[in-house]
Amino acid sequence: MEGLHYSVSVSRSERANAIAAGWDGSTLSVFETGKEQARDAWFLDSGDKVRCFAEDGAVKDGKAVVTGAAGVNKIGHNLHELEPAFEGTCFGPGVAAVFRSLGFRRPLAVQSMYIFKNPRIGGEVNPHQDSTFLWSEPERTCVGAWWALADCSTDNGCLWAVPGSHKAGASRRFMRTGDGTSTVFDPPTADPLPTDGGVPIECPAGTLVLIHGAVVHWSAPNTSETARPAFSMHACEGAEGFSWPADNWLQRPEDVPFRALF
Repeated sequence: MEGLHYSVSVSRSERANAIAAGWDGSTLSVFETGKEQARDAWFLDSGDKVRCFAEDGAVKDGKAVVTGAAGVNKIGHNLHELEPAFEGTCFGPGVAAVFRSLGFRRPLAVQSMYIFKNPRIGGEVNPHQDSTFLWSEPERTCVGAWWALADCSTDNGCLWAVPGSHKAGASRRFMRTGDGTSTVFDPPTADPLPTDGGVPIECPAGTLVLIHGAVVHWSAPNTSETARPAFSMHACEGAEGFSWPADNWLQRPEDVPFRALF
């Protein structure tokens, strides 16, 4: 993982807030990293769409108690292609140069997310490895580009990561079941990911953090009075010899293939 300063326009946050403002609570898909999302097609069919996912704290007894942007956990998973404010960042020369420097030959943008981390309601993100959810074969090649859209500190739920944890690799998968309508982890249970030695990634707005797919990382709840928004885009190698498994949770229609960064 490494960080560098990268220019990010405030228009991304303006656009995300406009999208989330239209969320009225009628679609109650609560997103929690590390939990099975077997209960709803809203999540499973979002690979080529732009959809809002609720914060756990915005829902009570199966009903939304906080609506609009204040109750949204994130927007995903195709902002990078469907929303110009995000497309220009993801497919610009700066991002291409970053992924070239990492040795990618044909990086495919597989998903993107705007994460609100709203004040007081922005929940914890459990320790996880991105390659668990974005699995490529024969090697795990996922790299996340994560932009801080506000100053990030331990007070407002910044990222935490375990240096060197990527060396152990990622072996657990989050995948669709045979009928494609639900999800499972393989293996079903696993030892907790190591968090000893974790360090906070405190950084100013505009910082780009690169996250290796096997790095163990997480974030605490945002207990502050201000939001801590971020935008992330994940890419996997799409050069000859690499494939995106048909049982990955994130799938697209055949006529909407992943787009290469270069």
